[in-house]
Amino acid sequence: MLGLNQRDTKFLFIVIALTLFTPILLQPFPADSGLAQFNAGYPDLMQRFAIFGIFAIGFNILFGLTGYLSFGHAAFLGVGSYSTVWMFKLLNYNVLPGLVLAIIVSGLFALLIGYVSLRRSGIYFSILTLAFAQMSFNLAYSVLTPITNGETGLQVYNDDPQILMGENGITTTHFFGLKMNASHIMDVGPWQFTFNFGYYFCAIIAILAFYLSLRIFRSPFGMMLRAVKSNQQRMNYTGLSSRPYTLAAFVISGMYAGLAGGLLASMDPLAGAERMQWTASGEVVLMTILGGAGTMMGPILGAGFIKYFENIFSKINDQVLHGWFAFLPDGLENALVWLLHPFVGKGWHLTLGILFMLVVVFLPGGLVELGQRIRNLFRKKPDAGKDDSHKPQHTPHVAE
Repeated sequence: MLGLNQRDTKFLFIVIALTLFTPILLQPFPADSGLAQFNAGYPDLMQRFAIFGIFAIGFNILFGLTGYLSFGHAAFLGVGSYSTVWMFKLLNYNVLPGLVLAIIVSGLFALLIGYVSLRRSGIYFSILTLAFAQMSFNLAYSVLTPITNGETGLQVYNDDPQILMGENGITTTHFFGLKMNASHIMDVGPWQFTFNFGYYFCAIIAILAFYLSLRIFRSPFGMMLRAVKSNQQRMNYTGLSSRPYTLAAFVISGMYAGLAGGLLASMDPLAGAERMQWTASGEVVLMTILGGAGTMMGPILGAGFIKYFENIFSKINDQVLHGWFAFLPDGLENALVWLLHPFVGKGWHLTLGILFMLVVVFLPGGLVELGQRIRNLFRKKPDAGKDDSHKPQHTPHVAE
């Protein structure tokens, strides 16, 4: 079904179900409870889960399959955002033309950068991509100000052409009349669930992007990319040139990044040069490694994990901490707040860095490996009298 085997199809439908029920799954605590601080079911954060999931899935096609580590994917994220906003300025607020242009322009940009960068491998390839990304950032920030609006950022103004706008046109981003900011709030007892059209628009695109990546992982093309990662030199000795395959993977990965950038602009019609900074490239690397490079669910889990920390833990300030420990004696309360202060609020990066270090040291396979270990704990152990040494060993599934 859908060009997938039975196991992959089952896995895809599980991902679809989890994605569609995300607004409910991310609101486990009642709205009036003290733990509501940890709820993540509001539109902006859910949209970022889906968008950066797409970004990480695309990066995983390059890094997870070929082993080529790029530090320049933020350039494609920024190009996608700028392309989409320009469509808003020239045509109207319909997101479809902008997303199409974002994919095309980022693909062409990736083709140019990949053609040059893939002449080298290893650390030299990584440095080249980083250099291209920084050049793109500086061009967008200063040199190409007429196109990018420099440090102010590109946005839509009332005097822009918007030739398809019409007299009573919609003045916010939409998909053929369906507004991205349209939400329906459902109260179920003390719980409050928000169903946002913008999230479901991003989620459906994320599911399609995930399905395409799954097909790539299971295709002969994906096997060739794994061969590049396994032993590129041996592959070249067989007479097969690896460069067309790595360039194709680089371009596809760049198009995913451009799509993610276009979706960011679709949710908030603004594009700035900060999306091209090296920190954005490093963030997607962290997402992929933290979740599990080379796996299907890993990059998605890593993207969700980092965005959750960025948006939830960063909002825990001293006032919130004092509220949590108010039942304790004043001295103990102040001591606990002082102890936790460096790890929350503005210090959330420290907590994330410690967790990332622990994952790299103890879970080289990322969060996916953690899930596998937990699953193995609950599996029925084989009988002691049986000899399973000659039985075929389990081959990890592409989803694992």
